[in-house]
Amino acid sequence: MTDLNSDLTLDLNDLDLGGLGADTLPTVASSSNDMGFIRNIPVNLTLEVASTELMVGDLMNISIGSVIELDKLSGEPMDVRVNGTLLGHAEVVIVNNKYGLRLVNVVDEKDMLKGLAG
Repeated sequence: MTDLNSDLTLDLNDLDLGGLGADTLPTVASSSNDMGFIRNIPVNLTLEVASTELMVGDLMNISIGSVIELDKLSGEPMDVRVNGTLLGHAEVVIVNNKYGLRLVNVVDEKDMLKGLAG
């Protein structure tokens, strides 16, 4: 049985390139800091005001004018998520008669990566 977890190593010198030398192979960006290509990838930015847990029976009894208590205090910063991962916290502002966000803190990169893995 083949070990599916084994590492695959490949030496370009072992490949039959059909007469192509290494100088004719396409080059790959050598700088890991060149991240310009990702600037046009769309992501979903979400402002999470607060949440709560309800019983289905309570949810079925709500109507117009019902008030549901949430788990955050008034004035507490709201969670800002990018594709579901916590980016930081923000407060709501009005910009040109539209809602906007003012970031008040950004999650540490290590903590953000933990959120992506979990």
